[in-house]
Amino acid sequence: MYSDCTHADPDRQIRGCTSVIERGKQVSRKNRAIAYFNRAVAYRKKGEYDRAIADYTEAIALDPNDAIAYSNRGVAYKKKGEVDRAIADHTKAIALDPNDAIAYSNRGAAYKKKGEVGRAIADHTTAIALDPNDAIAYSNRGVAYKKKGEVDRAIADHTTAIALDPDYAIAYFNRGVAYRKKGEYDRAIADFRTALEINPSDQDAKEGLKRLGVTP
Repeated sequence: MYSDCTHADPDRQIRGCTSVIERGKQVSRKNRAIAYFNRAVAYRKKGEYDRAIADYTEAIALDPNDAIAYSNRGVAYKKKGEVDRAIADHTKAIALDPNDAIAYSNRGAAYKKKGEVGRAIADHTTAIALDPNDAIAYSNRGVAYKKKGEVDRAIADHTTAIALDPDYAIAYFNRGVAYRKKGEYDRAIADFRTALEINPSDQDAKEGLKRLGVTP
């Protein structure tokens, strides 16, 4: 039962965690919070964001100091398009754990979605300061720089992300978009092709090549 609640398969994880939760107060408050959290993770993997949010909320009620539960719920809210709620949850997570680089990176992504590019860049910069090996934060900051019109900075950030994680297909795609905006089409094509080599189902990279007149 407990092992299933941490299983990699989301359906099995949901069944295992549900069995723990249904035992109610026979299970410690801490373990019930963990079960709700793990089931929320499984629901989020399946794209069932309302259920994920409900379970993160239960986990938070049982453990109000769980910064990761707040940040994860914020990600689910962002997936639903509820950006202000996402920002509020990431802000709470940061208040509980000011050294949580992922919470800053997640809040930065939410700010970018809201169009607050300056705040997005600031949060990703803080995330990078806390974790200089965070390839995702670099690439996300690169996207924000491009949105701001600072294309060279965008390219530099995506290049750093790729150096940190050479198999990071999204970073190649994002750098390709920045190169295309700069008019460096050969470099854009090369990056889109590399993204496709890493992830052959990358529809964005395929579309990027098509826009440059290249058959994927």
